[in-house]
Amino acid sequence: MICSIHQPQTFPWIGYFAKIIQSDIFVILDNVQFKKNEWQNRNRLKTPNGWQWLTVPVIHNFGQSIGDVKINTTTNWQNKHIQTLKTYYSKAPFFKLYFTEIEELYQKQWEYLSDFNLSGIKWILDKLNIQTPIKLASDLIELQNKMEITPDDRLLFITKIMKADTYLSGAGGKNYLNTGIFPENDLQLIFQHFEHPVYRQLHGEFISHLSILDLLFNEGYNSLNIIKEGIR
Repeated sequence: MICSIHQPQTFPWIGYFAKIIQSDIFVILDNVQFKKNEWQNRNRLKTPNGWQWLTVPVIHNFGQSIGDVKINTTTNWQNKHIQTLKTYYSKAPFFKLYFTEIEELYQKQWEYLSDFNLSGIKWILDKLNIQTPIKLASDLIELQNKMEITPDDRLLFITKIMKADTYLSGAGGKNYLNTGIFPENDLQLIFQHFEHPVYRQLHGEFISHLSILDLLFNEGYNSLNIIKEGIR
């Protein structure tokens, strides 16, 4: 049984969902420190002038857990996002198929970033018909008394809580994980190998590693097959 673990991101890139496809259980790591200027409150869209950020404005304190980070509701960020999506994707083949539901998602009164991100991720999983079970790390009672453990030990512990025998890491884990502790704890460690597929896009030459919204708007029903093409 394969377990993978990742922070909640804002409309993540397609490799995020490839990782979920490859897993038997996926844990949203919402109880670790929020990192500013990464992917937890923003992602990239394609425009006629290249890519640009789609950012959820937040109010946070240094060291704050992702699950405690609030959205800055003093700005009309929902309307800005909606107008940005309309501007750059209204001519995409499958824009109308998804846009109404995305607009409804934005119209809810969001207070916490992690709630918005999780709802977006679950919506995408539903559209792609990916049925991997999703768990929140903050809901794991066994973990609540072990908040001072090291990052590596946290991954080990969560994998064992999920009763999995294999941890699937992103490719970047080769650069920071203490790989030796996994076999020492009777767990297999494997790394994701994902080769970004090329698909049709608006606005000129192909750009990889965008939000999955770019794939959905351009490829629609074929999006899941395209993601699977990149899994190695």
